[in-house]
Amino acid sequence: MKVAIISVSDKGKKLALTIKEQLDSDSTIIKADTFHKNVKKHLRISFYEYDAIIAIMASGILIRSIAPYIESKTVDPAVLNIDDNGNFVISTLSGHLGGANKLTNKIAELIDATPVITTSSDINNKLGIDVLANDLFLSIDNPKEILFINKAILDGEEISLTINPNKDFNYLFKYLSDNTLEINVSINYSSKVNMDEIHAVFDDHEIILKEKKLVVGIGCRRGKECEKIYDGFNQSLMQLNIDKSRVNQLSSAEIKKDEKGILELSDNLNIPVSFVDLDKLRLFESNDIQKSDFVKSKFGIYGVCEPSALITAGFDSKLIYKKTSYDGVTIAIAISC
Repeated sequence: MKVAIISVSDKGKKLALTIKEQLDSDSTIIKADTFHKNVKKHLRISFYEYDAIIAIMASGILIRSIAPYIESKTVDPAVLNIDDNGNFVISTLSGHLGGANKLTNKIAELIDATPVITTSSDINNKLGIDVLANDLFLSIDNPKEILFINKAILDGEEISLTINPNKDFNYLFKYLSDNTLEINVSINYSSKVNMDEIHAVFDDHEIILKEKKLVVGIGCRRGKECEKIYDGFNQSLMQLNIDKSRVNQLSSAEIKKDEKGILELSDNLNIPVSFVDLDKLRLFESNDIQKSDFVKSKFGIYGVCEPSALITAGFDSKLIYKKTSYDGVTIAIAISC
């Protein structure tokens, strides 16, 4: 997640810098940038260039400034509103699909504030279908049906989830088992459902949830053992709260194609691995990747795990877990859009 933090007052600016410092150490935050004053200009730019906006200002200023740009829950960024004293963190826009509710709880904990969340499913301790989609990195093909499915969930009605019997959906079962919010579901199996889809049905309303391609990029020192690579892989997934069965592919650079530890990990997890050509890595450009001068001097490329993950995830993919080191292993995770 890329986060813009916008402040108006001097006190707000100080709070913005405090939040940025905290977020910079979070591997799930790809970058956090701060902006001060020129609110309308910075909100307009941030609305399209960031996944989330944290606005430290009066709610009236925020609402009037973003109103012209609001489009829909499927594309709008998460927007949070915080008072200058940092007493309250309010989830203002895109609570579910945009991740504002989850980010609100994170920020409130970081600055010891009270989170304010008003979405019906959350305040009634229910698991919205759009929350499930966001947490499991699934796209929704017909978002207009979210309202009907979520209303059924709020009313305690049973939702039917249909999946392909030949696909490992442990990540779905684990998520439903571990989640503290309530949802009444039945699981059905049909070979007619595509392997990467989950069909959610209530009466005549249906939502098709489709897996975004989730790729774990791996870099490592020569001869790194499979167990060490797996440790980094596992820790990164734990921070994202997802099961390994949700991973669609592993990826690394061509120079690692004979790396025994990576090949063993692929075999052990039964997850395919691809090795990206060095020429593609040299030509790849992204403002979100961390550039290593050491890797550049040795291999002629600026990085391994982040660009490999992004290239393998496909055009317009994005990082959801930035390069993080684990004892000689680097892990980054990207998803398709």
